[in-house]
Amino acid sequence: MSELKDPRVRSSECRRQASAAEREWDEKILRLALARSPERSAEFTTVSGHPIRRLYTRADLTDWEAERDLGRPGSPPYTRGIHPTMYRGRLWTMRQFAGYGTAEDTNRRFRYLLSQGQTGLSVAFDLPTLMGYDSDHALSEGEVGKCGVAISSLADMETLFEGIPLRDVSTSMTINSPAAPIWAMYLAVAEKQGARWEKISGTLQNDILKEYIAQKEYIFPPAPSMQLVTDTIEFSTEHVPKFNPVSISGYHIREAGSTAIQELAFTLRDGIEYADSCVRRGIGIDLFAPRLSFFFNAHNDFFEEIAKYRAARRLWYQAMRERFGAKNPRSWALRFHAQTAGCSLTAQQPYNNVIRTAIQALAAVMGGAQSLHTNSLDEAWALPTEGAATIALRTQQILAYESGVTATADPLGGSYFLESLTNEVEKGARDYIARIDALGGMVPAIERGFPQREISDAAYCYQRALDRNEKIVVGVNDYVTPEEPIETLEIDEAVASRQQARLRQLRAERSSDEVRRGLDALRRAASSQRNTMPPLLEAVKAYATLGEICDALRDVFGTYQEPAIT
Repeated sequence: MSELKDPRVRSSECRRQASAAEREWDEKILRLALARSPERSAEFTTVSGHPIRRLYTRADLTDWEAERDLGRPGSPPYTRGIHPTMYRGRLWTMRQFAGYGTAEDTNRRFRYLLSQGQTGLSVAFDLPTLMGYDSDHALSEGEVGKCGVAISSLADMETLFEGIPLRDVSTSMTINSPAAPIWAMYLAVAEKQGARWEKISGTLQNDILKEYIAQKEYIFPPAPSMQLVTDTIEFSTEHVPKFNPVSISGYHIREAGSTAIQELAFTLRDGIEYADSCVRRGIGIDLFAPRLSFFFNAHNDFFEEIAKYRAARRLWYQAMRERFGAKNPRSWALRFHAQTAGCSLTAQQPYNNVIRTAIQALAAVMGGAQSLHTNSLDEAWALPTEGAATIALRTQQILAYESGVTATADPLGGSYFLESLTNEVEKGARDYIARIDALGGMVPAIERGFPQREISDAAYCYQRALDRNEKIVVGVNDYVTPEEPIETLEIDEAVASRQQARLRQLRAERSSDEVRRGLDALRRAASSQRNTMPPLLEAVKAYATLGEICDALRDVFGTYQEPAIT
């Protein structure tokens, strides 16, 4: 039998070992501090491409008309927020993004999140759905239900929201090229539930321009794609007035590697392009602009992100007043959803992602977001587990109820550093917008590859900084420790076969004649540039599948192949 040591001896040995480890750690920290101190003591350092002074004073704002530009929350130019009381009047919507497997799987996750205090739904669709293919298409193999929920027909949409009254919950749907048919399915489900369209609320992402710029999930060429977006805005204005028909998205632009200024500039210029398209259609600016919404990234640089949101509101106000002559104050006020930065999450030391997400979420709140999604710690590995999603939601709830940051509107307003940075971000975005205007607008700029090249260059510079250790990512290129395995969510490979069986049954039971008539009417509307939403609604109610609908539109519009950009 082994000799048992006295507990006091064991305790003493543990203390000596701990002390040695602490000394080694302290020495490493000291070496790092000494190595970096010359840069930190200089007059300027560089953070996210911005030269940052050691100290900011009122002298840094000498060219800034403080009273005119800063204003008050709820008043033009909305630098300090779009509501006078901000979160004292109403908290942001806690809208956790969710979707995987079949509609039944995601419906269970939705119900769980709502039971845990989530206040809005946000649907993630799988890749075949995003690209307008049914789950049994050859190109869908291996992707069904993997990065979101598989939705191939109205029957799937009915299952997705079974037991969830759409009159009572706000739903965001992250779908772009096939946004119009997916929205038609949602409206049909609301109608079946007895929910009046004029009462339901939510957001359709529907931002096709950023797909050409960054995410690359497009189907049709830019011109007919813009027609579809304009159709949904027009239909929403007339029939679904509380729904946001487009969420103009900088998130994916930032995830592709852009800087904060590029994200802001390209997103706002996309918004201007959509507004131009609607005005050319003959829709009055004040009829649709109040329902335009935005979607921004919440990245790591805390102050730069807050400055970005404040500059966004100021720039949109000026665009609405000066470019479009909008008279309605609701048209002037930029409303936005934020999501913490997926590209900042690391597979290494994944629990560090909880801290990153908390900082990013705080920046979104300090910047005045209207709704927020917080990423889960395991998203660099797989879709979030239920436990990881709960921690992400709790992060928002702790910010809302424990941190005290909701007590006053724009708590950082007036900071010499923040106001100077807001002005710098605004100026950089203005310069980009002017360059796109000179190219003839965002569609010609995309066709010439301008935003794509700018993002590519920024992503390259960022990676070079990481490779040279000029930028530190904790756990990746510094403070590295052995990896610890984590639990991840596994998608059942039987999802695809279950979906395919559902589609076979659907096609056997529906009326083929009704489907054919609906698809023919859709082709006629698309060819004659009439609004496609009415025939889309008839087609989905006949249980035409998403793939069949998108194929009918491919027959009219063709497909888009991105030109080589060098």
